[in-house]
Amino acid sequence: MSKRVKVHVGTLGEMGKRFVSAWRRLEHGEKVRERHVTFPDLPAMLNALTPKRLELLRDVHRAPASSVKALAVRLGRDYKRVYEDVETLAASGLLQREDGRVSAPYDAITAEMRL
Repeated sequence: MSKRVKVHVGTLGEMGKRFVSAWRRLEHGEKVRERHVTFPDLPAMLNALTPKRLELLRDVHRAPASSVKALAVRLGRDYKRVYEDVETLAASGLLQREDGRVSAPYDAITAEMRL
């Protein structure tokens, strides 16, 4: 089974509804294995998921990096910019950092934005 994360543009209220729904399903004995990342608006989502950051996510998904420096070298990019990208993606929950190592635990990212 592939690991997926759903990226949303939405409000705190919508986040709360997803949480309550998952909680209720757990109470009824269902297994709930879903991950959501919510941005407050489209500009915030687009700022976090730039083409360079998506490229970085794909690269790290294929092969985790031992460090940000190793990742910058592998990508042929400036360390400072890669560090900023890693920090942004990790803060949003799309990358994991552990003991300096950088990994992308998801096979797919789906995006949803309500009009």
